[in-house]
Amino acid sequence: MTAYAALAEPARRQILDLLRGGERSVNDLVARMKLSQPGVSKHLRVLRDAGLVEVRPEGRMRWYALRAQPLAEVDEWLEPYRAYWTEQLDALERHLEANPE
Repeated sequence: MTAYAALAEPARRQILDLLRGGERSVNDLVARMKLSQPGVSKHLRVLRDAGLVEVRPEGRMRWYALRAQPLAEVDEWLEPYRAYWTEQLDALERHLEANPE
């Protein structure tokens, strides 16, 4: 599973958003999402396989944390699109300034 494929699912993006604030247990993620425990666990497994999260067992609990490094590849891929949209918005701004009405 690649980071791109893992990010395609909105629930997995929501899990990553929650993990930006720090480690969370499966139970905490279940409480914050509208998914069952097996559903959250399934998404965590996909994220783990893609290298986007890491798990730290502590007794009977499992703590999940974000691994942002694989997102660097996605960021690099997105860079030309950010440049494209910056150019488009700059052109719109110039057009609006030249045509105030």
